Amino acid sequence: MKVANRTFVISGGSSGLGLATVEDLLSQRAFVSVVDRSPPPSTVAHHPNLKFFKTDITNVTQIEAAVKGTVAWARETKARLGGVINCAGVGTAAKIIDAHGEPHSLDLWDFAMAVNLTGSFNLTRLVLKQLVKVEPEESADGERGVIIFVSSAAAYEGQPGQTAYSATKGALRSMTLPMSRDLARHAVRVVTIAPGVFDSNMTAHFPGKTRKSLENDGIVYPRRFGQPLEFAKTVRWVLDCPYVNGETIRLSGAGRLPAKL
Repeated sequence: MKVANRTFVISGGSSGLGLATVEDLLSQRAFVSVVDRSPPPSTVAHHPNLKFFKTDITNVTQIEAAVKGTVAWARETKARLGGVINCAGVGTAAKIIDAHGEPHSLDLWDFAMAVNLTGSFNLTRLVLKQLVKVEPEESADGERGVIIFVSSAAAYEGQPGQTAYSATKGALRSMTLPMSRDLARHAVRVVTIAPGVFDSNMTAHFPGKTRKSLENDGIVYPRRFGQPLEFAKTVRWVLDCPYVNGETIRLSGAGRLPAKL
């Protein structure tokens, strides 16, 4: 897909991996609709190709309003919809039975599901209602758009305390192939990226011991945390390459999360 003059909806686009993706797509002359609770930083906030929609990803009414606003904006700019990149997410940590013998909080489980899984599902289905009506590209494949989900290495080897988090990320991974099959007749691809450990707001709060353990024992090469730009470049590759479909791509430096830190 040619990203220039196409509009992409990016949830969680105001920070972390989402922000890196926003910056990269803007550099390629794409239009970006940022769906987030917080506005993007001043470095991109006033870019003419960016529109911000304050949205709680757990609130379907707010998601509907953001999609409606994005569609209206795309009509104004004549940059038709190109897809959605679901970067909004939360990290949760709780063991199924804690040290005091208490079971995992149901509220925490519901929160993780609402943000990571249901939020991504709702934004995607509502954007798709508009995306399947878009004129296809003038190419042999006649592509209309791309859906990208963000899973995690925890979908494969979740660590202690990641039962809820891993469940949400594993569900995104599992949705990828059946959704791509659903959307084949509409010429829309579905791809999931499963990052390993990346520098982000979430990992910035890791204790030094935890960070060192992950770098030394969990990552093969390069022996460091992934950088947001590397994630953004992977997103762009997915958008650019029409034969990537129905897959979950690990982005991990050959790392595997250890069972214990």
